[in-house]
Amino acid sequence: MAYNAGVSALLEKARGYLPDDRAELVERALEFAGAAHEGQTRRSGEPYVEHPVEVASYLADLNLDASTLAAALLHDVIEDCGVSADDLRERFGEDVARLADGVTKLTRLDTLTGGAQPLVAKSNSEAESLRKMLVAMANDIRVVLIKLADRLHNMRTLAALPPARRVAIAQETLDIYAPLAHRLGMGEAKWQLEDLAFRHIQPNQYRNISKLLSTKRKEREAYVLRVTEELRGELAKAGFVADVTGRPKHIYSIFRKTQSYAAQGKQVGDIFDLFAVRVLVPTVPDCYGALGLVHSLWRPVPGQFDDYIASPKENMYQSLHTTVRCIDGHPVEVQVRTHEMHRVSEYGVASHWSYKEGGASKSSEFEERMTWLRQLLEWQRDVSMTDEFLENVTGDLFRDQVFVYTPKNEVRELPAGATPIDFAYRIHTELGHRCIGAKINGRLAALNTPLRSGDTVEVLTSKIARGPSLDWLNPHLDYVKTSSARQAIRAWFRHQERDANIERGRAVLRKELKRLSTQVDEAEVARWFRYDATADLHAAIGSGVVTIAQVAGRLSAKHAEESAAAHPIEVDVPTPVHSGVSVLGVGDLLTRMAECCTPLPGDAIQGYITRTRGVSVHKADCANIHNGSETARIVPVSWGQTRSVFPVRIRVECWDRVGLLHDITGATSSEHVNIAGSTTEPAESGLVVIHITVQVASIEQLSRLFTRIESVRGVRNVSRTLQKPRAKAPAKAGVR
Repeated sequence: MAYNAGVSALLEKARGYLPDDRAELVERALEFAGAAHEGQTRRSGEPYVEHPVEVASYLADLNLDASTLAAALLHDVIEDCGVSADDLRERFGEDVARLADGVTKLTRLDTLTGGAQPLVAKSNSEAESLRKMLVAMANDIRVVLIKLADRLHNMRTLAALPPARRVAIAQETLDIYAPLAHRLGMGEAKWQLEDLAFRHIQPNQYRNISKLLSTKRKEREAYVLRVTEELRGELAKAGFVADVTGRPKHIYSIFRKTQSYAAQGKQVGDIFDLFAVRVLVPTVPDCYGALGLVHSLWRPVPGQFDDYIASPKENMYQSLHTTVRCIDGHPVEVQVRTHEMHRVSEYGVASHWSYKEGGASKSSEFEERMTWLRQLLEWQRDVSMTDEFLENVTGDLFRDQVFVYTPKNEVRELPAGATPIDFAYRIHTELGHRCIGAKINGRLAALNTPLRSGDTVEVLTSKIARGPSLDWLNPHLDYVKTSSARQAIRAWFRHQERDANIERGRAVLRKELKRLSTQVDEAEVARWFRYDATADLHAAIGSGVVTIAQVAGRLSAKHAEESAAAHPIEVDVPTPVHSGVSVLGVGDLLTRMAECCTPLPGDAIQGYITRTRGVSVHKADCANIHNGSETARIVPVSWGQTRSVFPVRIRVECWDRVGLLHDITGATSSEHVNIAGSTTEPAESGLVVIHITVQVASIEQLSRLFTRIESVRGVRNVSRTLQKPRAKAPAKAGVR
């Protein structure tokens, strides 16, 4: 094939660090790819072979081994040129064929999902796509490195695709590929993917930020030049051999920063840390010495220091971060690291792959840092449903991290929002099963307390194996955030006696249906979750496979399914804004919620035509409309689009104490539910009953509210009531 500039540059890079015989493998793969793609063009009009050449060229910049470069050049010949994996195996060896075939399978998954939605959407095909990608990554990281390089070049040439396709691919890139690059420590690939995706998803915002940066560039560059020159001179005086540079922040990171600054009333022009200063030194002691000099030169901003050298991130990133009030008092971010740390921060796991005769090798540090990849294989074996696997991965891999300490000062990295229970299960599964309490920084804390970076956590355990609580799986209670802990808890319940699970699940389900005061057959609920028998549903709830939150969600959606089944012919009925109820066959008609039964979206309902107040909407089993003599006034109604909240009365039975009502209203407010009124009445000795009228949007929200209120100390029972409370009794001291 004729060698253009791109091909020549690739071969020059490969020959620069590969032995002659391995560079010859790359050249043979290049010749084969050129012949296979002969006559093929991309949508942009360029010869197709330029794409694999650019992919391989990016990987050559990372000094990856010859097999990876060859597989990058051949990654499309199986899919587009009718070449089999066996042909590649015969010509280029097992390693190259396996890598190329692995990338091809990932590409086919992209085609299967169509790129129409981001992979974090919970559909089977999308979940399966992410599962295959991450499992491939666990088996051989080079497959995903090739795929990331492939996506990076595709993003650079995205303009040739139709607008809708561009946006879909860009969104998928922002949701999946950029976080993957970050998790693999590939900082350079991450920011390029984010900026390219942002350009297509929000083009106006992208242009606005680019324009603003352009107008302020000279001013900012002049300021950073003053800072870097002064710091470089002071470091030289102190005897440090340091490389000091200004680092521009990228457009997408600036966009995210402007959003946080907008809440403070600041404009882009007010942000002086759009450029960070980076200091590269030879050794780790030099890092801390240079940091001390920076802090002596300029005043540090409180709370803006992070030591990622002592506590590296799981993606192997190491650096010292500080923000100081620099020249003229402007805040400037300073990063201090060694040259080796900088190489790892830019290229991540790719920096740990080096060429050796016979293939690629990995350092022991690489193996230690990437243990989370091995965990993917464990999840792959333990989780049968793809959406549950997706929940595990997106919940733990793509979330911001916090660093906490064990009592022995060992660092553990957890997703932001993780709790002491998550911490216990991260240490050991058995420790999680025995957990009964926790101390954070030496003080007793609730098990659903979110952990913060720097916390020291001590897990309190029972002497006997009592096992976890089913409440830990309730998402409304926020006990567990990590999917690995959730998976361990579910596994514990699955291994319990089936009869015990059935009994536990039956009690939980019936309690929920009773307190929501909703009439639904348990067999129907079982069908919603594809169980043939109610016992199977009870066992699933009892083992944590199905949660009550999922049941409440299906109850809220039930009205839409019933409407579709009962009225296959759609009727275009304007929806009253104030009620969200449609009266079948009638236009914009006044409706109101009946006070006798206060129906909620998700309840089966019927309408009753009143003489002066339009249609009164009742629950289908309300005695007030069926016991009357004028049953002809009953009309079919269905829930339309809910655009407002609905009043519902709840009954809270609790032990009287000072501050009780304050805590209950606080729990209600945390669910963003408004209280329309409340009354109290004494019950038996020491008990009080509080009747509260709240305004909720659905049964699902009501279920969450019940869970919140039940967590208040002293509350015995919460239920929905259709009866009006008695005349208001004088408030007792304890419920003020």
